Amino acid sequence: MPDSGYPWPIETTRLDNGLRVVVSEDRTAPAVAVNLWYDVGSRHEPAGQTGFAHLFEHLMFEGSVNVAKTEHMKLIQGSGGSLNATTNPDRTNYFETVPAEHLELALWLEADRMGGLVPALTQHTLDNQRDVVKNERRQRYENVPYGDAWLRLLPLLYPPGHPYHHATIGSMADLNAADLATFQAFHQTYYAPDNAVLTVVGDATAAEVFALAQRYFGAIPARGDIPAAPDGHTVARTDRPAVETVTADVPAARVYVAHRTHPFGSPGYDVATVAATVLGSGRGSRLYQRLADGERLAQPDLVGAYGVDLAHAPAPVIATATARPGVSAERLAEGVAEVVDELATVPVTAAELDRAKALLSTAWWRQMATVDGRADALGRYATQFGDPAKTADRLPGWLSVTATQIAELAADVLTPADRVTLTYLPEETS
Repeated sequence: MPDSGYPWPIETTRLDNGLRVVVSEDRTAPAVAVNLWYDVGSRHEPAGQTGFAHLFEHLMFEGSVNVAKTEHMKLIQGSGGSLNATTNPDRTNYFETVPAEHLELALWLEADRMGGLVPALTQHTLDNQRDVVKNERRQRYENVPYGDAWLRLLPLLYPPGHPYHHATIGSMADLNAADLATFQAFHQTYYAPDNAVLTVVGDATAAEVFALAQRYFGAIPARGDIPAAPDGHTVARTDRPAVETVTADVPAARVYVAHRTHPFGSPGYDVATVAATVLGSGRGSRLYQRLADGERLAQPDLVGAYGVDLAHAPAPVIATATARPGVSAERLAEGVAEVVDELATVPVTAAELDRAKALLSTAWWRQMATVDGRADALGRYATQFGDPAKTADRLPGWLSVTATQIAELAADVLTPADRVTLTYLPEETS
């Protein structure tokens, strides 16, 4: 198995305005990945402003002081590059991969929308992107079978007032109620150099990147008083299962069984990650072997388990299965729960553990094989843990997990008393 450390150089600096800059030089190919992590996601949103971080993911492609609407995308793609942005509860990130000779263009574009979006933000642009988000909600969540599962699971996992209680898509009522000044204030609060990490990986030296970062970002003023997100690390145990049943236009009954575990990046979550892989990754997993291949309760391609990498709360592990024809939702839910419960009582075998670690190792090195994958990982660890070099800790953390630790974790946090069960029933069976 390859060395599990981080085999590329990492150099960092911090500009006077607080922007952290991370560079990892790799001359393998003449390309660079630029990744800008802002420490703002849905967990930062005050009451009445849900969905703001996700809306800004859209707004920041709609023009800034020196860049016309949609021109950012045209310039990057016209230079042979690719780009996108994502938002989750913990952060928002913007990223592009370009030929190395276009690094300066990518940095200039990112700096212009960091420092120049608010003056260019108009009521027309805001209204247009609100409509885009509404359509996204309909297309991704409301009009897709099982599409609102995450929207339903979060309130079951995290109580009202908890920063992870609501999804990044937010409330359409909140988005509609806010005026232009409110959105401008949100951007000025969070999209600042002292709340961001700029990472560049690929065919560029650290000295070159640091100089370009100073040239384009250095004059953007620091915010200085960025409000801290609410603390979400503690969720009181209720010792009472949370259950929700939804009758909807779905093709078959589906069950989600979820548990809060430990925050991403902690040793406990490393154990949870390996446990979820044993439980539900691929045909060799326990859920597949028992429910799809064995008892034939679940559809083979619709059974699995996974962790959701939330860094500032007990992150969930979710097991899911979709019923075969003729199988009741109740029996399917019982089957999923039985397999989860057996993690505490039926020891994970050496073969199961080796298989899970091999799958995780493959996924890790697949991410590390690309400059954009590495840039995202370095940005994450710099933002969430203060040190991009901690990226190298993740794979060794997984590889050190033992069967005993998995059993202990299952007995501690994967318990029936602290379980969330979400069930979808087809309308025709109601």
